[in-house]
Amino acid sequence: MRLGWGARMAPPFQLIQTDPATAARRGRLTTRHGTIETPIFMPVGTQGTVKSLTPAHLHEIGAQIILGNTYHLNLRPGSELIRDLGGLHRFMGWDGPILTDSGGFQVFSLAKLRDIRDDGVAFQSHLDGAKLFLGPREVMEIQQNLGSDIAMVIDECPPWPCARDACARAVARSLRWAGQCRAIATESGFLAAGHHVFAIVQGSTFDDLRREAAEALAALDFPGYAVGGVSVGEPEPEMLKQVGATTPFLPVDKPRYTMGLGTPPQLLKMIALGVDMFDCVLPSRVARNGLVFTPDGPMNLRNEKYRADPRPIVEGLDNYTCRNFSRAYLRHVTLAGEIVSCTLLTLHNLHFYLDLMAQARAHLEAGDYGPWHRAWIARYEAGVAARQA
Repeated sequence: MRLGWGARMAPPFQLIQTDPATAARRGRLTTRHGTIETPIFMPVGTQGTVKSLTPAHLHEIGAQIILGNTYHLNLRPGSELIRDLGGLHRFMGWDGPILTDSGGFQVFSLAKLRDIRDDGVAFQSHLDGAKLFLGPREVMEIQQNLGSDIAMVIDECPPWPCARDACARAVARSLRWAGQCRAIATESGFLAAGHHVFAIVQGSTFDDLRREAAEALAALDFPGYAVGGVSVGEPEPEMLKQVGATTPFLPVDKPRYTMGLGTPPQLLKMIALGVDMFDCVLPSRVARNGLVFTPDGPMNLRNEKYRADPRPIVEGLDNYTCRNFSRAYLRHVTLAGEIVSCTLLTLHNLHFYLDLMAQARAHLEAGDYGPWHRAWIARYEAGVAARQA
């Protein structure tokens, strides 16, 4: 059902409960294509598909929202074509919420010969070298064509390490672009129609720049906020420090999203820092190489010791892969290069992440998230250490 937000309707994000021992939050976000229970993990469907899975698979494992990418979908097949065919939901056969990344990160990481200007970024396509430009208006028009439930502003993601002066310039530019994106979304009716636009807080490893960016963006009253520029090469303690330096200055009544990470323990640690939403290619990418997640750490099914192992990947985990297949069979199809191995292992890994988020929500509701998440992480890390011994 499609929704629009009138002045008298309830706010899209409802903060249901907070944890007494951490900054963790239990929330609910309403979008045009459904309600999202948070904390939540979003499977990544960069090109309009979560690699090796169908929308039916995604529904089966409990995916509430998936992520698409503005940069890639605009290059191929083109946002206007997708618009003319009914929007991204119809194009890819997914009827739940979709968040689209603005493409800013891809411009900075993939595009050739980029030229960062005050009005946007001129760059060459990584596919064919075509000269292209992305600025606030282009980014918002593309996401409007796609019909995104949650659109992201364009921002400049500083590298790591980054000199303070360069980072300050990137933060200032990102703030200007964010304000322009919000104005365009307002003028076009995108926000009034029930779509959401999330701002992105940059600042690299400089706490004061992150606070400055968070406070300035909060004043613009976006429907949601993302912590950007983390997991770009910095060590985990620094990454967590920067998330923790950002979330206290974001509005309490808006959803918070950390972009592009991480491992299961990292997600639980960031939930404890007050983050509500996550996306990452990790669980699907490593699945294609035979690595699967368990409560005792990742398991490499290519290992010889699983050759005759009759057990499922995780005893009692209720997904199609664990209900029907042994570690021995999954190892066999992985080593044989069978396409089904990508589907079965990706399905398991994404379900593992989604089930972990469901457990987190349940423990938030029970009021014991703090001790539960510490015990869960301790078990996982002990398993990692044992496998490395």
